[in-house]
Amino acid sequence: MGAELSPVVVLGATGQLGRALVATLGDRAVALSRARADLTRMADTLELLDDIAPAAVINAAAYTRVDDAETEETLANRINGEAPASLARYCATRKIPFVHFSTDYVFSGAGNQPWLETDTPAPINAYGRGKLLGERGVAAAGGDSLIFRTSWVYDGVGRNFLTTMLRLGRDHATLDVIDDQVGAPTYAPSLAGAVARAIVRPSFRPGIYHLCAVGTCSWFEFAETIFASARSRGAALAVESLGRVASADYPTAASRPLNSRLRTAKARTAFGVALPHWRDDLEVCLDGMFGKPAR
Repeated sequence: MGAELSPVVVLGATGQLGRALVATLGDRAVALSRARADLTRMADTLELLDDIAPAAVINAAAYTRVDDAETEETLANRINGEAPASLARYCATRKIPFVHFSTDYVFSGAGNQPWLETDTPAPINAYGRGKLLGERGVAAAGGDSLIFRTSWVYDGVGRNFLTTMLRLGRDHATLDVIDDQVGAPTYAPSLAGAVARAIVRPSFRPGIYHLCAVGTCSWFEFAETIFASARSRGAALAVESLGRVASADYPTAASRPLNSRLRTAKARTAFGVALPHWRDDLEVCLDGMFGKPAR
């Protein structure tokens, strides 16, 4: 993709990953929120891109309401499937790089081995089907396109598992948390930093790459670590005990994969990038929210 591309359009700039990308790219970024670039109004969005004449486009916009996608699959597919394909075709015809993000949810969640980029996708919910549709549309467009599959993205500001747990932990003495879904909690600023480094590599092959934090845990283990680390920083929490719950005992509209482990060796080889361990990144995130732990 070459060095120091500018300007780089970031779609979905007000989401947690979009914010992190804009902060990482700094003056190189042109931040486009949904209000300016709505992926359900693709003609208007492409016209806006023509006005900007970007050197690269990063699509961090997505339909992320996993349970709602079960009843809004047409809308989810339009945003997560059709729109990325249109963006990729736009970039391919102009010979500019395109970066898109996908998810561990394209896999079935069977077994306990980390998924490879070459493993056959088999999504078990509408959200995953829509993201897979997007992957295939981007790949079919050709051009200089990168698809990064990631997992369990969070930061200290957005609506995500970390902030939800802290909110619930302030008001409830006991909480039940899923303990049979395993993946890698991935800190949005670390993911954004790795992507920013990847797109200035002088040469590599377009394609699908897995990029997430090192290490894995269950949602229960993640919650347990969140509360212990937040308390060490003086956070006011009411929660005293956590219960382990199986997915089968906590039904949701959309099924979730039990095994969300992703192998990231391909990205390390291609781009020389690797994210920190999820525990280390959690500490960085909580430092920003609460300050350093008391000594």
